[in-house]
Amino acid sequence: MKDLSKPRATWLEVGEESEAQRIDNFLIRQLKGVPKSHVYRVLRSGEVRVNSGRVKPDYRLKAGDRVRVPPVRVSAGKTSRANPIEFPIVFEDPAVLVVDKPSGVAVHGGSGVSFGVIEQLRAARPEAKMLELAHRLDRDTSGLLIIAKKRSALVELHRMLRDGEVEKIYVAVVKGIPANKRFDITEPLHKYVNAKGERRVAVKGGGMPAVTRINLLQKSKDVSLLELRLLTGRTHQIRVHLAHAGHPVLGDAKYGDFELNRALARQGVKRLFLHARRLALKHPVEGMRIVLESPLADDMRRFCQSRFGPDCGTQGD
Repeated sequence: MKDLSKPRATWLEVGEESEAQRIDNFLIRQLKGVPKSHVYRVLRSGEVRVNSGRVKPDYRLKAGDRVRVPPVRVSAGKTSRANPIEFPIVFEDPAVLVVDKPSGVAVHGGSGVSFGVIEQLRAARPEAKMLELAHRLDRDTSGLLIIAKKRSALVELHRMLRDGEVEKIYVAVVKGIPANKRFDITEPLHKYVNAKGERRVAVKGGGMPAVTRINLLQKSKDVSLLELRLLTGRTHQIRVHLAHAGHPVLGDAKYGDFELNRALARQGVKRLFLHARRLALKHPVEGMRIVLESPLADDMRRFCQSRFGPDCGTQGD
């Protein structure tokens, strides 16, 4: 006789809003409060099934798929929820949301951060069928972040980003004065994990191709304001390329000039001075061109005004 009190697996049918989503991300969204390590454990063990068959974590769901979700238990220490926070909205329609992310906020939970932008947005919009990050920004980078509200928009945004069809322009305050007003940094980048288990990136032959286009906007005696155009989208690309070129971003705690950072902290520079300032792209569903801009945050603007003048030199020529 079956024990009816025992927790049972549930079967979920995949709707259009989840089509093409990876099964691991689908489960993480469904199993709120369950550690990601446990989600991957039940995937590897075969407890999760799609149409009665085992799948790998990178399996892409199809509309109509039936997903078996095993019973899982959330530990008492994991029941906290994300705060329902709305971030400044730069653009929104039924398919796309673009927010202005402040420095110091991770885009998603993980790596010691319980909740990020995406979890907080979902908490603030419980009625939303779908909210998914189209790309990433480092935790300490401020500026424009794209979120998809439809699966079709997410798939097309990923393609556009992969094919270089999204213009992403950043501004950064860096150490020193570049020798040239305009130049490219093209060194390949290699990801690795250091002795402390932290993810890092370094310039290394045989690494992934990477191109950062630099335009010098303003300079003072010891720092410069640069406009940076990403022609590839590698992890920590801007920060590593600039540090390798001898012009680390001010406030960079991973790749920067640590002695200079300590001195600047006493002057109020307490975060990474890198800002995702401009996005230009074709709308992933409607097709019209979108051009979006984000002003510098107050702390970065004040520093720029003190070094480069009242206009901050944020307009390229």
